[in-house]
This record gives sequence, structure tokens and C-alpha cells, in this order.
Amino acid sequence: MAHVEDRWYSTIKHPSGRTERVKSELFGKGMRYRVRYIAPDGRERSKSFPDRAKREADAFLVSVESDKLRGTYIDPDAGRITFREYAEEWLRTRSFDESTRESTEFRVRKHLMPYFGDRQLKAIKPGNVREWDRSMVGKLAPATRAVVFAHLRTILTAAVDDEKIAKNPCSASSVTPPKPVQRRVVPWKVTTVAAIRESLSRRYRPAVDLGGGCGMRQGEIFGLGVDDLDLDGGWVHVTRQVKLVRSRLVFGLPKNDRDRRVPLPASVAESLRAHLDWCEPVKITLPWEDPFSDEQVTVPLVLTTPRKGAINRSTFDAKAWRPALTAAGIVSTRATGMHALRHFYASALLDAGESIKALAEYLGHADPGFTLRVYTHLMPTSEDRTRRAIDDLFRGPDGLATA
Repeated sequence: MAHVEDRWYSTIKHPSGRTERVKSELFGKGMRYRVRYIAPDGRERSKSFPDRAKREADAFLVSVESDKLRGTYIDPDAGRITFREYAEEWLRTRSFDESTRESTEFRVRKHLMPYFGDRQLKAIKPGNVREWDRSMVGKLAPATRAVVFAHLRTILTAAVDDEKIAKNPCSASSVTPPKPVQRRVVPWKVTTVAAIRESLSRRYRPAVDLGGGCGMRQGEIFGLGVDDLDLDGGWVHVTRQVKLVRSRLVFGLPKNDRDRRVPLPASVAESLRAHLDWCEPVKITLPWEDPFSDEQVTVPLVLTTPRKGAINRSTFDAKAWRPALTAAGIVSTRATGMHALRHFYASALLDAGESIKALAEYLGHADPGFTLRVYTHLMPTSEDRTRRAIDDLFRGPDGLATA
């Protein structure tokens, strides 16, 4: 039965029946009180407390018995595993696509292991999380800091689920998750997009048409097959992308693992027809998702390299995109990558009155709320809409002004 044992004293019983507490051989040595109890798995457990800590020992025993009754008991020994051991197990058992696995492994090992790696899970407290986050300020960009913090929180949440620890220190009220700085999108003008397109070689110009005219991501453009185009009906079916995983090219699902249909403007369809007449599609075979997988997929790609291979984004950016930016008088930064074409597409649709829900669907965003947060400043202001609505009522044939 669960009880608190005083290791410094023993109780002896005299022949007369009288009991007496006497000093044991352990008197004055080590911890005085030992809480002994049976864990839910049937094994006996114990925890020791120093002299003058009888109240704490009693409180611990009550807490353990209460946790057992509620079904929330956590084995204290389970949390002795180090963060490094548990994080490696988490990385091994977590379901990722291979490109996400690669980037997650890199961030966890580079930014979390040096600080938390040798600490036992049960020893990681909210103060340690705050200290780590503070040490990353200035070393990591705010967006990267937020992503790495999310990895830490997810790993420790899994530790709670696996009953290694009782609480996630990242969820403590004293811990403020870092937030990425939301950059205000400034869309390019059509003259800028035209200048960049003109500066690219003829082989790659349709990439600008698909990015700026259909809102497709770079990898989706490079993974576009002829069979994904409905040039007559005016649709593009975005079903895959070309990704770089562990330095090798693979085919994979679009971001968020969602394919989608996007309206194909007649001008872009005309450009694609001309390109396909000039440059025949090339059948490219690549692994699916995992570069070491036996699953191979063959696609007649619309855009390929001069050597008739799939386009590597790193090579394309260095040898085609950045020189085109320079020729167009644009400084190459993170904000002027091919992703800027999606901002151009979004601004054009919003300016034409398209809804946020439809825009999110065409862009492949999982959450229309994200689309709204990124592009809300590009929408016509509510003040202008209010003025126009009331003016239309007041100045109409049957309006108040007429009356």
C-alpha cells in the first residue's frame, strides 16, 4: 500500500506490546523520507525527500494517488530520456513528405539540439524555452524562429501524448511564441512583369505567363504536363510539382497535398500553344516524393532545360531568373523571386473584384483566412465601397436627392 517511509527511524515492538521509534543505521545519511507506491503498470515506484520535507512527501503521495484515480499519472522515470533521443525518435516516426522531412531534420538538429539535446525531457521548463528563444534573436530571421519554435512545441506535445512529461513547457502562459514579421506585399506592375519576361530566354518565358497569369508556384510550373492543360476549355489542372529532395529532383504533390483547377486565360493559352509548337514536350521520369523510392512517374513536361531534363529550381534561379531581374533593372532579393508573380496574380484578381475564397482556391491556399491576411491591403477599402453604395442609392432615379 502507498505510504511515506521515514528511513532515519525504525519502529520496534517490545514484548509488552509497547512500540518505540529508534534511530536506524541510516540516520543522518542521504534523503530521509521515501514515498513508496504502486504505479498503474503494477511496478513499485519511489521518490525520496530530504529532512524537514515530510509535508512535501505527503503532498507528493496524495498527488500520485489522485493522478492514478484520474488516469493522468505520468511515470517520473519516463521523462529521463534526453531531448536528443526523443527528438530523433520523433523524426523517425513522424509522417512527412521527404522534402518536409529534410528541412525539419535540418532545423531541429541545427537550432534545437545544441541547446536542448542533452537535457532530460522532464528537466525542460518554461524558463529554458524563454532563454532559448531569447538566444535566437538576431541569429535567426523572425520567420525561421517561429518555424523552429513550432517544431519544439510539436516535439514536446508528442512527449505529452507519449506520457513522457505531464505538461508542454512551450504552452505555459509565460512563454510567448515568436511571430514572423508579416511583410506588406507590394505587387509588381504589368510593365515590370513584361520586362522580366522579355529578359528570359524564349524557352522559359511561359513560366512568367503561368506564374503571373495562373498564380502557379515555381515547382508547379516546372511539373506541369501537357495532359494537365485544357487549352480549349480554359483550365489548368495543378496535380504535381518538381521538388528538390536531398539534392535530387522528384515529382510530388503540390503544397498542402492538394491538387486544384485554375482558370486558364486565353492569352496564356495562346502563349502555351506557341511554346508547344516551337518546343515539343519531353517525357521526364522521376521518383515520386522520395528520391530513393522505386516508384517512378513519367510526365511529358511543358517546360524543360535545353538538355531536355527537368528544371532544377536552384539552377534556374541562378542562371535564368536572377540575370533576367538584373536585365530588367530589379534587385534580386527574397521578395523578388518567382513567388512575386503569384502576388501580381492575386492583386490583379482582387482589383477585378474576385472574392477571397475564389482567390484562395486558385492559389492553392489551405485557409482563405491566410489569403485574406496576406492580401487584405490590396482590396478596395470598405470606406470607398460604402460611399459608392450610398451615392448610388441617393443619386439614383428614385433616390433621396431626386425626391
